[in-house]
Amino acid sequence: MLGFLGIVEMDKDILLYIQDHWRGGFFDGFFSLITHLGDVGIFWMVLTAILLCFKKTRKAGFISAIALVGSVLLNNVILKNLIGRERPYNVFDELHLLKGIKEASDASFPSGHTAASFASCVAILPNVKKRWWAPLILMAVLISFSRIYIGIHYPSDIVGGFVSGVILGISANFIGNYIINKLTAKAHDSEGPLRFFGAFFGDVNPAEAAGTEAPAEEPKQ
Repeated sequence: MLGFLGIVEMDKDILLYIQDHWRGGFFDGFFSLITHLGDVGIFWMVLTAILLCFKKTRKAGFISAIALVGSVLLNNVILKNLIGRERPYNVFDELHLLKGIKEASDASFPSGHTAASFASCVAILPNVKKRWWAPLILMAVLISFSRIYIGIHYPSDIVGGFVSGVILGISANFIGNYIINKLTAKAHDSEGPLRFFGAFFGDVNPAEAAGTEAPAEEPKQ
């Protein structure tokens, strides 16, 4: 109990310090924009959809989709309702939401924005080139910090969301790779949907998946 009270007190100190010393000017507008990019995981959902459109990044998009669905189920459906933690602006009289930010209707722990961000980020990282790692991690960090900056989450909510997101991202890679490997292996000897699944991930010739043969190349003269 004393340990929990210590965490709550530390949460309060961090939130009030940011409110009293960091808020104002450029950062208010910047973090308001950043936090809305994480609303219902919109940034990561759009990114996932884009990744699914291209053959080279389709695997990353598929695994990210698994991570995002897992995040909604675990964090927004189960943990938030099970724990039911009150939002910090309803607990600390001195804390106020950033101007223009609406009160949340659900529970506080863990941060859904943070969990979705790191679930998708960790899911994508092993499946894209390393030059994309820094921008992806930076976006996940900024969205997560924005939740503290605007006063809608305790810092410990962010830690909980981070841990949950990382676990989900790693799990999604195992699950996604298992599904892809199993189904694409079967796709070569199957017809119908499985055949198209193989073509979707590039392991089966699209012409074969459609039931037609690719035109033979003319012999060179």
